Amino acid sequence: MTKVAIVILNWNGEVFLEKFLPGLISHSLLPGVEIIVADNSSSDGSLTMLRKKFSNIRIIRLEKNHGFAGGYNRALQQVEAKYYLLLNSDIEVTENWLDPLVAFMDKYNGMAACSPVLLDYKNRSKYEYAGAAGGYIDKYGYTFCRGRIFNTVEEASTTPVNPIEVFWTTGACMLVRSELFRKAGGFDDHFFAHMEEVDLCWRLKNRGQKLAVVPDSKVYHVGGGTLPNSNPYKTYLNFRNNLLLLYKNLPEEILHKTIRRRMLLDGFSAVLFLVTAKPGDFRAVIRAHAGFRRIKKAYRQLRNETAGLNRRADHPEIYQHSLVFDYFAGGKKYFRDLRGQFGAKMDQRIFNEPLKN
Repeated sequence: MTKVAIVILNWNGEVFLEKFLPGLISHSLLPGVEIIVADNSSSDGSLTMLRKKFSNIRIIRLEKNHGFAGGYNRALQQVEAKYYLLLNSDIEVTENWLDPLVAFMDKYNGMAACSPVLLDYKNRSKYEYAGAAGGYIDKYGYTFCRGRIFNTVEEASTTPVNPIEVFWTTGACMLVRSELFRKAGGFDDHFFAHMEEVDLCWRLKNRGQKLAVVPDSKVYHVGGGTLPNSNPYKTYLNFRNNLLLLYKNLPEEILHKTIRRRMLLDGFSAVLFLVTAKPGDFRAVIRAHAGFRRIKKAYRQLRNETAGLNRRADHPEIYQHSLVFDYFAGGKKYFRDLRGQFGAKMDQRIFNEPLKN
């Protein structure tokens, strides 16, 4: 069996594939490693270019664009490997990026997934938005990273030395045990794109698994390759999927109170979009709440099925305050500034001894 299958889900990413595949092949084609491009029914010249310039790369063709979640689910059903390495097409890997991730997973048997540190391809001294140095979440479901809170991105000089436990690992570059990915049901197709990896990670953590960022591995991410941050459809997906994320994974005793408060905070965001002349994003938030209400009834059974497999609900990596309030009203722009010495406490969640299964 292949040990590591590096799977790139492509949708109209011909430019990125042509630019970054040579480096990936050069730094990754080791014994037991396979590189695969799963094409989400691209309409550009991706497939023609791959056959012409990278004929040794395996291609999985999907019949339509299933989004990030559905595309990977369908592609990975056709891949046999101990580890899946999910990789965005717009990532430049470095010479020694893969070995630290695999070695870490081999050592820690209780680890479900890990990610490298993501740096900005265009500003290489800074973290990159999509994952930075590990992902976290606040009590109302707002995601953030070590090195990135909302749109404030830090210099990468704050990168930790040792692997550290996190709440979520970025789907832009994630090494995950294939067995656990399948047992967890993979990504949730309803999400289509955005936050599906946070949902997967939350399910894994609720079932007693661990996730980490490995600083010895670094990659450079272009970011916004498919949908730029200013795209209202991306805003819609982020707000709708965040509500789905909470509804699916929160304990019953705090579910409804948290959802109500989150909706109020989303209302604040919508007003902010309106006063900053972003009417498309304002409408996207309204549509996101309507979309959540449409899916909610059908989601109840899925929530019950998910809850039946949970072993724990308390996670130290959840910031037990409002990130929106602390950022916009409290001026807490950086990871180190968060209340309760959150950043310092997360620094202590390092791995020194092998974990048990």
